[in-house]
Amino acid sequence: MAEIAHILVSCEHGSNRVPARYRQLFTGQDEALASHRGYDPGALHLARAIAKAFGADLYFSTITRLLIELNRSVHNHRSIFSSSSRQLPASEKRHILQQYYLPYRRRLEQHLSELVTEAKPVLHLSVHSFTPELNGKIRTADIGLLYDPARQFEKVFCHNWRRTLNATGAVGAIKMNYPYFGTSDGFTTYLRTVFNDSCYMGVELEVNQKLIGKGGAFPSEITNALIRSLQPALALEV
Repeated sequence: MAEIAHILVSCEHGSNRVPARYRQLFTGQDEALASHRGYDPGALHLARAIAKAFGADLYFSTITRLLIELNRSVHNHRSIFSSSSRQLPASEKRHILQQYYLPYRRRLEQHLSELVTEAKPVLHLSVHSFTPELNGKIRTADIGLLYDPARQFEKVFCHNWRRTLNATGAVGAIKMNYPYFGTSDGFTTYLRTVFNDSCYMGVELEVNQKLIGKGGAFPSEITNALIRSLQPALALEV
């Protein structure tokens, strides 16, 4: 049985803030900024609750993903900048990368490098939320757990968590690698190329935005169920 050495929580799409320098770029785009295109509603509140419950370090960004997408690789030019920010001059794009993208990712990666040990893996839990409907298609899960099936610790942990979360009865369908593949381009995917399976577990928690309650946060019943079920899921028998 492997023990988790540390838990690190992150939230790349915590808010839809537009820096003053770029406000004119988003004139008339309030609807897009307030939607799933602008940020992950409810995700930051949930990430904070999980981090607090486990005494975990929390990394988060409040810059809208319509300016810069922190959860895509820098070489993915079509995804890292939105249709709005893609039109900016190359010099301005470099400024955005240097000001927002690189500092966030480098700080988190540096912290991970200080935490990892070959004996006990670190769990990096990246918290997101997803829109209930995309391109006319209804998403058929309340919770998604994204991981790399080729990495044994991640696979065992996610199957553990689905089992313990199901036992709470607080949520409906829990699907693996849904609504996205855990191996698609993302921050955890990149970090797997830096840290091996024995020391790093990169898991993305996706929660359906249809579950959001008043005040833009997920209800305490769901938040508490995620927290309660996480602890017993940490026992990794491989």
